[in-house]
Amino acid sequence: MVCAASYEARRFGVHSAMPARRAERLCPRAIFVPPDFSRYKAVSRRVREIFARYTDLVEPLSLDEAYLDVTEPKIALPSATAIARAICRAIRAELHLTASAGVASNKYLAKIASDWRKPDGLFVIRPSQVERFLAPLPVGKLPGVGKVMKRTLADLDIVTVGDLRALSARELESRFGRWGIRLHELARGTDNSPVEPNRPTVQVSAEDTFERDLRLDQLEPHIRRLAQKTWSAAERRKGRVARTVVLKLKTSDFHVLTRSLTPSVGPASARELADIACALRERVERPPESRYRLVGVGLSGFIDRADFAAQQSLFEPSRPRSESVG
Repeated sequence: MVCAASYEARRFGVHSAMPARRAERLCPRAIFVPPDFSRYKAVSRRVREIFARYTDLVEPLSLDEAYLDVTEPKIALPSATAIARAICRAIRAELHLTASAGVASNKYLAKIASDWRKPDGLFVIRPSQVERFLAPLPVGKLPGVGKVMKRTLADLDIVTVGDLRALSARELESRFGRWGIRLHELARGTDNSPVEPNRPTVQVSAEDTFERDLRLDQLEPHIRRLAQKTWSAAERRKGRVARTVVLKLKTSDFHVLTRSLTPSVGPASARELADIACALRERVERPPESRYRLVGVGLSGFIDRADFAAQQSLFEPSRPRSESVG
């Protein structure tokens, strides 16, 4: 599978999550480079060190993306735009990499802005420009509006953010519940979520795409290998415990299946995690001859270890009191 594609390759229709064979047909002169995640992580750490020179409020999203709150920067620069330029220059000078940045009054708008002039670009959405900027955008640009929601909104003749803005909060809530209220806020550029430097872990996982599609009964060694990777990642979340085991599968025709289990007692080792993940295959109701191109093992539902211990004690059977006869 294609993990990522350069902008040159994208012009031929190549994109991430595409089978490598198809990518090769679309772009016969493409150069395929095997991923090197240890190197990516090392560079990501250096990028975050650059961020930390300007603010302590950094919320990582992935290896190559993060939110920064520069309301009170550590270095005196005249504006958030000046800080973004300084960070991009530092990344280029020290790491020889390009970086794109978006500057706006909240996280949601900054995310849209950061995608606006890729690669190696800077885009600013000033508060006075928000409504005018958003109005012509397709609703698919809004976070959380995927293919299904786009079709649902299109059935209501809502194609752009401006169309969505024409509906009142009450109308949207009556159709979509609490999500309708969120749509109403997004259409107006409202997002009050703070930058969270120490955001609690929600899920850790590891997955793998095979060179050839495999049957369900052939997946056990891969599940056990991925369970070990997931367990190692989970153990680095000091003081937090996962309650739910997740098995992810992608079929040969690209349908994604997930099966999960929240046992009364969570896995205590990589082996127990693997045992539960392997057992979850029994919940996959597809013909035995079905083939799978990807498998993943995850842990989710993280809570603080102290809270987990308290919950466990609620369900422990009480011990019988000892009685003595005098």
